[in-house]
Amino acid sequence: MRAIRAGLVAVLMLAFLAPVAAWAKAAAPPPISKEARAKGMADAPALITASGTDCQLADARLVGEGTDPKTKIKQTAYEVACTGGEGFLLVKKGDAVNAFPCIQADMPQADGKPSTSRCELPGNADPNAGLAPYIAKANLTCAPDKVRAIGQSATNTFFELSCPNNPGGFIMVTSSPMRPDKPVQVNPCIMVPETSNLACTLTPRAAQLAVVDRLNSLANKNCTIKDGGRGFLGEAQSGKTYYEAACSDGKGFILVEAPNGSLAEAIPCADADMILGGCKLTDTRQAKTEQAALYTDLSKKAGFDCAVSGYAPLPGKAGLANTEVVELACSNRPDGGIGFFGATASDPSTVYDCARSELVGYRCSLTKPSAAYAALTADLKALGRDSCTVSESRVVGLNAQEKTGFVEVGCSDGLQGYMLKYSVDPPLPMKPQAAIICVQASGISGGCQLPGNKPKAS
Repeated sequence: MRAIRAGLVAVLMLAFLAPVAAWAKAAAPPPISKEARAKGMADAPALITASGTDCQLADARLVGEGTDPKTKIKQTAYEVACTGGEGFLLVKKGDAVNAFPCIQADMPQADGKPSTSRCELPGNADPNAGLAPYIAKANLTCAPDKVRAIGQSATNTFFELSCPNNPGGFIMVTSSPMRPDKPVQVNPCIMVPETSNLACTLTPRAAQLAVVDRLNSLANKNCTIKDGGRGFLGEAQSGKTYYEAACSDGKGFILVEAPNGSLAEAIPCADADMILGGCKLTDTRQAKTEQAALYTDLSKKAGFDCAVSGYAPLPGKAGLANTEVVELACSNRPDGGIGFFGATASDPSTVYDCARSELVGYRCSLTKPSAAYAALTADLKALGRDSCTVSESRVVGLNAQEKTGFVEVGCSDGLQGYMLKYSVDPPLPMKPQAAIICVQASGISGGCQLPGNKPKAS
């Protein structure tokens, strides 16, 4: 939908030139005479070249002459119509020639009165049509019913477009002077702050947010958006755009729009605190409480007794399409876990405690590593190693061929620790298979490495 996503922050810093400011006080142009057209056609080629436009001259007229009241420099205005493109008002002031697109020249004056420098040539009767090559170059689907010339700087010309076939409105940025062979940038109106000098006025803010309803329908989350529940959050460098939909039932979602306009993702607000500052229109406290209760129930059913006090969604992996991966912190036990919860009741769920979760590719961050030491001590006792109270640990890695994993542990008494061997092949949960004293574990990934397990210097 958008060929080029402009960096609006840079655009907003530009200083604007008032459209045809130097000609605003000149008299209204006279009816087109043969003399005016002849003079225009004679002078236009050189003026077009001096202005930097690429106008293929179709028609021209002399608009009039005057003197800048401030500088006292003579200025002359011409109108040119261009084959297949936007027409211009060319203003020659001294040796400089400035080109103003007819859309800009036709805009009413600041007091609302009609422009005194309107384009009059038949070829410029519909100045909006001259924007067609620029809209096409931007790959924007838009048949504008309204166009507003915002202004121009030394390098850019700015327009607002209202497109019935593509609601929401757009800001289009072309070169200055306008040339269809230069880059064209297009941004949705919703991306422009309402306080900006580029803010859209043809499309109300509510209409700009209509995209939220479209994405919400695609998400199919049974969310009835409440009044005032539509918001724009921002755009990522990837080109994805983020919106919020606050639902009437108290829940909400961050809706992620892909660069092509499709729905990329719908993220519950309860899980979205780290995305552009999280949801702004949704009170996530109730949703988080309900979600924590759900994870508590799922954990107990998976054999991991955890009264969930905090959680953090984690990215999934290949082969886990129907599985939600979540780190859990528990109020009823010091150690947390990594939960793999099936999408439906028929899908299996498993929780790995933080002592062994790294063996399946996930490290806990909500609980300290020391909270898992008691579980590792219990594994040693289950294997008949009663003398070691675990005081440090290190995940060594996996043997994919044997489907086993190893965790090195150190003991609080300062004696040599062990390599704990686990099966990482279902059925689960993961259970210890062997406890290998460090002096005998040199062949396992370089042996024990924890400071307390290295041989003491003699």
